Amino acid sequence: MRDDLIAAIRERRAILFAGAGVSMTVGLPSWSTLIEQMARELGLDPKVSAEPDTNYFTLAEYYRLTKGSIGPLRSWMDRNWSIPEETLKTSRVHALIAELDFPLIYTTNFDRNLETALALHGKDFVKIVTAKDVAQARDGVTQIVKLHGDFDDDPSIVIAETDYLERLSFESPLDIKFRADALARPILFIGYSMSDLNIRFLLHRLWRTWQASGYGKDRPQSYVFMLRPNAVDEAVLEQWGIRVLTEPDCKPEEALETFLEKLAAEVEEDG
Repeated sequence: MRDDLIAAIRERRAILFAGAGVSMTVGLPSWSTLIEQMARELGLDPKVSAEPDTNYFTLAEYYRLTKGSIGPLRSWMDRNWSIPEETLKTSRVHALIAELDFPLIYTTNFDRNLETALALHGKDFVKIVTAKDVAQARDGVTQIVKLHGDFDDDPSIVIAETDYLERLSFESPLDIKFRADALARPILFIGYSMSDLNIRFLLHRLWRTWQASGYGKDRPQSYVFMLRPNAVDEAVLEQWGIRVLTEPDCKPEEALETFLEKLAAEVEEDG
């Protein structure tokens, strides 16, 4: 079922697209923690973080309007979302990502954990956050593309509602790069919840790009790893040309590591 993915990884043609779930395996705070911090800084009722209708994009927009910038929140996130090197050294998930040696890693994470992990495992890489970084990237070196920005560059961070709405055009320099890269390579999405409308929008736009080209049947197969099988999501994603992969017999907290272990074993065996 995933033979083409195995071959593409072995030949360094596959793209890894990594979400917050990757860093959460080593203790990254949840989005609810971020909401609690924003509420605390804004002097709001702490119960706001428990409200099901609380949208952190809108709350972040209110934070920026009230505080004048997202800077203080970014500083707090930078301090609390950077995992110590000693912890990353023991992360099997991050070790496997380094071992699988993807030439392109896209991420919507702001933190530096992927960069730190690759450095710890002796992998050379370049970080791409702006159009300038795209132009100056070195050939043959793994690219970590920070699609929603980076803690080292406040203006690049996509966190507030306006940021997301402006990105819906899918026309920023990094979006254009992603579309170009995705035309030629299979993609493996890990660390995402399929309830995330932003990632669903991205998957849909990829599908629409191929459909509009008239060559949809020639699109490289892409994959998303899900912690739990879900027939509804599988049917919808299959329609968009995305195959769902799962480890149904694993505990959710162990599923991603187990999946990557098996993937690495298959890549090595085929090699």
